[in-house]
Amino acid sequence: MVYLQAMHLTKSFSEKRLFEDVSFSIHKDQKTAFIAKNGAGKTTLLRIIAGLEVPENGRIIMRNDLNIGYLEQNPVFDNNSSIIDSIFAKAQKVPGIIKTYNEALLSEDKERIAEATDMMDRNDAWRFEEHIKQVLTHLDIIQLNQKMGTLSGGQQKRVALAAVLIGEPEILILDEPTNHLDLEMIVWLEKYLQRSKATLLMVTHDRYFLDRVCNDIIELEGGNVYRYKGNYAYFLEKREQRIDNEKAVIEKAGNIYRKELQWIKRTPMARTAKSKSRVDAFDKIKEQAFAKTFQRQIKLDPKTTRIGKKIMEINYISKTYGPLKLFENFNYVFKKNEKVGIIGKNGCGKSTLLNILAGCDKPDRGDVDVGETVVMGYFRQEGISFKPEQRVIDIAKDIADVVKMSDGSKVSASEFLKQFLFSAEMQYTSVAKLSGGEKRRLYLMTVLMKNPNFLILDEPTNDLDILTLNVLEDYLQNFKGCVVMVSHDRFFMDKIADHIFAFEENGAIKDFPGNYTHYLAYKKRNKPHSTHATEKKQKSERIKKETPKAKKLTFKQQKECEKLESEIQTLEKEKSELEKKLYENNALSHEEILKDTKRLSDILKYIETKSDRWLELSMLYD
Repeated sequence: MVYLQAMHLTKSFSEKRLFEDVSFSIHKDQKTAFIAKNGAGKTTLLRIIAGLEVPENGRIIMRNDLNIGYLEQNPVFDNNSSIIDSIFAKAQKVPGIIKTYNEALLSEDKERIAEATDMMDRNDAWRFEEHIKQVLTHLDIIQLNQKMGTLSGGQQKRVALAAVLIGEPEILILDEPTNHLDLEMIVWLEKYLQRSKATLLMVTHDRYFLDRVCNDIIELEGGNVYRYKGNYAYFLEKREQRIDNEKAVIEKAGNIYRKELQWIKRTPMARTAKSKSRVDAFDKIKEQAFAKTFQRQIKLDPKTTRIGKKIMEINYISKTYGPLKLFENFNYVFKKNEKVGIIGKNGCGKSTLLNILAGCDKPDRGDVDVGETVVMGYFRQEGISFKPEQRVIDIAKDIADVVKMSDGSKVSASEFLKQFLFSAEMQYTSVAKLSGGEKRRLYLMTVLMKNPNFLILDEPTNDLDILTLNVLEDYLQNFKGCVVMVSHDRFFMDKIADHIFAFEENGAIKDFPGNYTHYLAYKKRNKPHSTHATEKKQKSERIKKETPKAKKLTFKQQKECEKLESEIQTLEKEKSELEKKLYENNALSHEEILKDTKRLSDILKYIETKSDRWLELSMLYD
């Protein structure tokens, strides 16, 4: 079943044509990734599909009652609104149904209550509260009454993602959903989308995420749409084949063009109809011969400043924020050309550690000793502020008029910009006209222009297109210096990092000898079994082994055992009654549901505690 069709879409931004005559369709149950270079209009296209922008030509055809959830790349909220109100405002369908149901209960109108109850049943709204709790917990959204204006951009993005997922739309349109999520959150979202029945269209640079979630890829390149029915690995293989085929066609057309050009030059134009048709065909051959096969890639080849023996020594540094201990007594000595990835949950102190290494912050205790030959290049997560009216060329020239390359040659700032895909025309446009990805690429260029030999990268993959990431990875693999990076992109981390600094509990930072995937496998192998059944079995075996047997219980122990049996029986009865009430009584108010759910949770804890004690006593009797 076709859910939506994009028909002959055309859109420009200022004088720049983003795309022209683009058509494709999205079918029910497809999970589709949209891939294009920065500045090609990926975000604009998603906004057109979501109904937030209008194309110059073409249209979107979809079912009128189709429920769409759209996650913007940079969501906007009312600063005075609370987190919970913002989530309910964006996830309108089910919360609206619950609100209608509660209003019906207050009205005591039986017909209205029956209608609202039926609507709750049809939309499975009874499990909505549990669904909310699951999503918010995994996205680390806790203080629900906090005002949106007090949140960072990353926290607001997570709230927006929660709102979209909670709404359970038929079509999910996600623009860079993994930005601002830590690695655990990304793994959870990956599994959530794999299980989800929603049809998916998303833009993402996370290749592991794309590979595991999507079964369909749409590529926009050179104004043409290419479709690949498979995952990311399949896309890479087929894209390479397409480019090779296009090169072969252009090369063949070039050979014919050269021969035809010689014929045209030596042959008078006023000839027979046959000659005229050959002249007309020449124009088509010329167009083919000069066609572009694919967009030129970034060339990253600036010189790396020579680095001495002493690079950087971290001497037992500690840092706390109020009661929160970020890290304590961390000690490390960097060696030549090593590449370190830093992982940990959001808020654990990864960016703080980078700021201290870069000299932008100071530890509470300890110090960082940097070698004299170290030239630092720091790529910050938040980027740098460009004045909107600044031209691209002026930003580059403010750093250097000439850039040294790895082969010893020197290029002008303008030529260096061209290597980063900023054409002569783009160089003289204002920064305000660049896309988010183009601004990140310009920022990366300003870091590399300084010829650093120690790179500190805080989320460098955000907003960069996949093809640019491949080039950046190749550059970092061959980089003759040290790299320290924080990234939620597992593919990027696996490809670059030699070893991992892992933030663990109580301010500990573990130096792990391997990449992220190796670390994840290590944690999984060493994770203690935590299921209730396993814990019970282990506890029973331990008591049997460690406790000497008695012929019979003491009077006091026997009375305690009898009391526990009676209490457990009473609790089990109350548990059954509450479960029946919650699952069979559709007339309960929202407040009653909350109260009974909390009581049921408490009862389960009491049963477990009392059962454990009864088990201990029973093991004393042989």
